[in-house]
Order: sequence, then C-alpha cells, then structure tokens
Amino acid sequence: MRQITIGSTGITVPQSGFGALPIQRDDLDTAKRILRRAFAGGFRFFDTARAYSDSEYKLGQALADVRDQITIASKTMALTPKDFWADLELSLHNLQTDYLDLYQFHCANQVFCPGDGTGMYECMLEAKAQGKIRHIGITAHKIGVAEEAIASGLYETLQFPFSYLSSARELALVSACQKANMGFIAMKALAGGLINRSDAAMAYMNQFDNVVPIWGIQREAELDQWLSYMDNTPSMTPELANFIETEKGSLTGDFCRGCGYCMPCPVGIEISTCARMSLMLRRAPSEAWLTPEHQAQMQNVTSCLQCGECMKKCPYELNTPELLKRNYEDYQNILSGNTSVM
Repeated sequence: MRQITIGSTGITVPQSGFGALPIQRDDLDTAKRILRRAFAGGFRFFDTARAYSDSEYKLGQALADVRDQITIASKTMALTPKDFWADLELSLHNLQTDYLDLYQFHCANQVFCPGDGTGMYECMLEAKAQGKIRHIGITAHKIGVAEEAIASGLYETLQFPFSYLSSARELALVSACQKANMGFIAMKALAGGLINRSDAAMAYMNQFDNVVPIWGIQREAELDQWLSYMDNTPSMTPELANFIETEKGSLTGDFCRGCGYCMPCPVGIEISTCARMSLMLRRAPSEAWLTPEHQAQMQNVTSCLQCGECMKKCPYELNTPELLKRNYEDYQNILSGNTSVM
C-alpha cells in the first residue's frame, strides 16, 4: 500500500481516499457499515461536504470513535462570512469533531484571497487560528480557477476532476501542484461513471506520487474493489496502457461528467443521465438503458425550453442543450434500429 503526503499539509494517507458524496443515497445503517468496513480495510482520508445533504452526519455517526485515526476533509459553498461560519459549525456538529483537518471552498468560481472585499479567505484564516480547521483548500471544476488557485500560493490543496481521460492542460495541474508543494486531490477519477475498469483507473493514478484519488463509494461491492487494491495495487502494463489509449480516443472531448450541478431542470429533464446517454449505451449492456423508464426520460428532452439555465450552472461550460439534442437523436436512432450499439 502506497502512502501519499498531501503537499505542505504534511498529512500522509494511504493511496485511496473515500469520497462520501454517494453515501447520502444510503440509509444510515448501510452508510455506517460501508464506512466502518472502509476504515477497517485501510481508508484514512474521508472527503465530504456541507452540500452533500446528510453525508457529514453519517460519517460522524460511523467514525466518531476513531476520529484521531482519520483525516476528514469537508467543504463550504458559502459566499458570505455569515454563511461560512454557519456551515463550519454545522459541519463540526454533524461530524462530531471540534476540528477539520482540511476545509475547502467548494466548487469555487473565484479564488478568494485576502483583501478582495469578500472576507472569505479571512474567515479561513480565523477558523485556522481558532483551531477549528488545520489546513485550507479549494475545489474547482473550471480549469482557469484551478490554475489561478495554484498561482496564488494561498491554498494548501487543490481538488479537481482528474482521470485518465484528462487533457494535457489538466494533467499540467498535477505537475504545477507538485512544484508548489500543494496537495492534489483527484475527484471524478472515474469520470462520473464513464470509466468502468477500476484496475485501469487505479493503475493510472498510481503513476503520480502526489495525487490522492477519492473514489465515490455507495455500495459494498464498489468498496470491495478499492479494498482489494490496498495490498495488491494494479500497476501500469502494456495491456492497460493500450486500453486507456483506446478509451481516450472514444471518450475525450465535450462530454457530461454527471456532476449534477446543472440540476434541477425547470421541466424535469434528468440532464446528468440524458446528456451522456450515447456514451452509456456503448459502455454497458444496451438493454439497461432502453427500458421504458429511460425512454420516458429521453423523450422529456423534447420539452427543453432552451432557457440556458443548465449552461450557466455547468462548471465545464458545456453547451448542454446541444448535448441533450445530440443524445436524444442518437437514442431515437438506436431505438429505431438505424444505429447499432457497439
């Protein structure tokens, strides 16, 4: 099992982190069982957020008695000092702790800095002075924000989407963080579910000694895969390298990562499903995506108002209505037998 030091924080954790967003979809007993098994199997870095409904509460219920053995990272989407302090106090209460190892500005659209008039970075500094947080981080989906955060020298960690589908510009963030002694936390390491070989994903991440991937885990079967890699970590082989190159050829470009920040749609379109249906059809048994339920979801795409709200909220700045249109047309072709599912 590899150990990774998270930049200048000095925190050293095992090679895989636990992404606690999906456990908000589990009942409490299931979430607690998964979290306890993760801890027993070697997970020590747990990433959650105030925005993940009851994720923090479940994590606190499951792991409060081993608090001194784990690293907890949480996040705030607050834009005012008042909301910052409310979020932080609620996070501490839910997690049953008096400090967070890492507190991050969540899905930041700007890089907060001292004297910018918002008072937000000053809140981080004050929380650190009070001992309520130990390290300051930022998470971003827009690469310009990520690059600015690294250049600022104000943050100890950057959390950004990163996988073997990442572009050269995104890959450069990893090197930039290493040069700046800034921790790099990789979210969306499975590209929102498009990557379906965990061994390839793990082998790719294993090439970077400064990257901590956080795997979003909702089911015990998913946890089993990552636990098995703690002592038997996949390494890059010619077969895996060839597989990844083939994947990159078919999956790079403008595709929906399924983050869900565009939701809700005013007419109820399930954007994170419908905007990537073409890719999902070709990466799983097609029958799973051709059910009456999914057909109804895709038909709802025709109700799009072209209001542009989804585009405004998309952190990847995608033309979401156009993606929906293309996926709908492809889906109809498949249903009518005009296009074969590969």
